[in-house]
Amino acid sequence: MIGMQCFVRSAEAGSFSEAARRLGMTSAAVGKNVARLEAGLGVRLFQRSTRSLTLTEAGESFLHEVKDSLLTIQAAVDNLASAGGQPAGMLKVSMGTGFGRAYMVPLLAPFLAKYPGISPDWHFDNRQVDLIAQGFDAALGGGFELPPGVVARVLAPAHRVLVAAPDYFQDRKAPTSPDELDTFDGIFIRSPQTGRVRSWPLRNRANRQAPVTLRTRMTMSDPEAACESAQMGLGIALVSVPNALPFLRAKSLVRVLPDWYVDGGTLSLYFAAQKLLPAKTRVFVDYVVEHFRQERLAQQFSAI
Repeated sequence: MIGMQCFVRSAEAGSFSEAARRLGMTSAAVGKNVARLEAGLGVRLFQRSTRSLTLTEAGESFLHEVKDSLLTIQAAVDNLASAGGQPAGMLKVSMGTGFGRAYMVPLLAPFLAKYPGISPDWHFDNRQVDLIAQGFDAALGGGFELPPGVVARVLAPAHRVLVAAPDYFQDRKAPTSPDELDTFDGIFIRSPQTGRVRSWPLRNRANRQAPVTLRTRMTMSDPEAACESAQMGLGIALVSVPNALPFLRAKSLVRVLPDWYVDGGTLSLYFAAQKLLPAKTRVFVDYVVEHFRQERLAQQFSAI
């Protein structure tokens, strides 16, 4: 089993060292386990050099045959190892920093009270992760491309809104339509995937569209930092509703052009597409979906 895991992770990562990091092992241990697997199979799976690790033709064929089966076997082992028939094990989840702190960390105590055998390993990062290759059980985010082998449960709309400090318009007239935005400073979010600022179109309830013509005053990689900058009166920020909501509720920020918003797709929960999902992942998915339903977060995250 461990040899198969080392082989698959090494093939995905393209190196023993990166596979070792993902598996929590040493690079030497990964290499030895792969060597034992090759000896047992009587075939070379990798071409090794000092700079690269590439699959042989036999390795490519073997990876295609075993990759999906390994996920199923791992899920079965995880479920079998559950403590006293209850879900157990390390639960590795990726989520945005601000979103995770505001909406997911408060779930820890009640979730762990219900499932004490689960040990959260939560990664707070605004970048999209490779769910399967990096060994994540689940990820929360919006606007992710859906790679092969991954499914998504939609949780809420991923709307973005324009926000500013209440006194930002103390000495100037607030805009009443999108074509008046070009006289104001803008605080934008840089995409962690592309490094660029995406040109989002605004839309209103009548489905009319208009460009965001704010002057670029600054760019941020973190939406919470953008909200804090807007809070200081440095400009109008374009941020997701979940990130803006705590500031709006505290009245340290207000909506600008409240009839207009950006449709950023959906906020979703991503996990591996497999028939036998590990119990720890299944109960986490169900718990989050039910929490969103009970708290009506989809309605709260909608800008309409």
